[in-house]
Amino acid sequence: MAKLLFHGAAQTVTGSMHILETDGGPVALDCGLFQGARRIAREKNETFPLPPADLRAVVLSHAHIDHSGNIPGLVHHGFGGRVAATSATCDLAAVMLADSAHIQEEDARFWNKKHPEAPIEPFYTAADIPAVAAQFAGVPYGRPTPIVDGLTATFLEAGHILGSAVVLLQVAGPPPVRLLYTGDLGRFGAAILRDPTCPLPQADGLITECTYANRRHENADQMKERLVAIIKETSRARGKTIIPAFSVGRTQTIVYYLQQAVAERLLDPLPIFVDSPLSAAVTEVFRKHTECYDAEAKAFWHQEGDIFGRGLVTYVTDVEDSKRLNGRRDPCVIIASSGMCENGRILHHLAHNVGDERSTVLLVGYQAENTLGRRIAEGRRDLVIFGETYMRRCRIEKLDGFSAHADANDFRRLLVPLAKRLRAAFVVHGEAAQAEAMRKMLAQAGCSDVHIPAPGETFTL
Repeated sequence: MAKLLFHGAAQTVTGSMHILETDGGPVALDCGLFQGARRIAREKNETFPLPPADLRAVVLSHAHIDHSGNIPGLVHHGFGGRVAATSATCDLAAVMLADSAHIQEEDARFWNKKHPEAPIEPFYTAADIPAVAAQFAGVPYGRPTPIVDGLTATFLEAGHILGSAVVLLQVAGPPPVRLLYTGDLGRFGAAILRDPTCPLPQADGLITECTYANRRHENADQMKERLVAIIKETSRARGKTIIPAFSVGRTQTIVYYLQQAVAERLLDPLPIFVDSPLSAAVTEVFRKHTECYDAEAKAFWHQEGDIFGRGLVTYVTDVEDSKRLNGRRDPCVIIASSGMCENGRILHHLAHNVGDERSTVLLVGYQAENTLGRRIAEGRRDLVIFGETYMRRCRIEKLDGFSAHADANDFRRLLVPLAKRLRAAFVVHGEAAQAEAMRKMLAQAGCSDVHIPAPGETFTL
């Protein structure tokens, strides 16, 4: 017997968590933090679909915080089982959960200073992370691994971020059930990482994300050429290229492209700084897990001895070193988080450079509504940073082809071949329009039973 209970990322795109109930006990598929308005996020992140102590295990698809970030909350509330994930995901999650704990602590400290009459506690702290990390168990790609009695999981390459996996879950009968959980799917032909496993194995049931099921991305192959051209133009103007970028995946891809460009003599060497302690730590995890690289990245690694700018790029972790970058007057590239310009060291670099007509702010990711990144993308002249208004004179450029998520074409290639033999499919991790696009795609391909589950809905497989 197998039953599914949908909890997080059902009819939304954050806080992924689904429960697979088997004769061997309940198992969570991911356990992410819900990210959103403070009151709603707090309520959702402190609510679990069943007592955490009753869970036997967690199967983790990848390390992004919206999929892994509430595992410390599970442990805090009594979960004592293991977290099964690829080895790269285990290492990446340890870094990211420690960073998330720091953010929780800082957020609580800031709130309590402003609202001493209604103090809050962080969801978890840095002190919680070592015990949580000890519950992670790395498993290899492609090998069926026992999770609980009567349930095995096989991790297959998802191509989304380092260590990401599509998981084939096999429940012993009678009757036996094969369930495929996509986590977040990646793109074909993306830099550094291997392509998603294709074809995916046939299954009776499918739980699939749909983040960009109604969208087609720009060609990733053109990104390096445009990136190099923008930096060269800015350098000729004696300006700085300021790149807000997420620490996981996006930063490493940009550095990889720049190192390639210098090696190919498409770009003259110039000072390049990655100003983010998290990016530096994540890059070390990338360096450790060369088994996740695609053939091109492996060949470049063997040629250069590194693919993340050793000898070319300076990784800045110290605060004083970060501040000194603001005094530089020569052309350079500064890559800093956060990707949507909402917090972190990027704000200092924007404050010092948006008024310089020689410089360029290069946006390399989606900018959500009501963020500083969105206001920059819209070409606003007046920008409020740290409560002060700055007149923007710098150049703004956008490269939209860096997304690590599958688009409509990737979904068709990966999932349509499975549709006719599926008994049921469940569409999660997407807003209404994307979920409906995925439902139609699977239905037109021959799956007669496609659901867009609401939080709390259950289904028997």
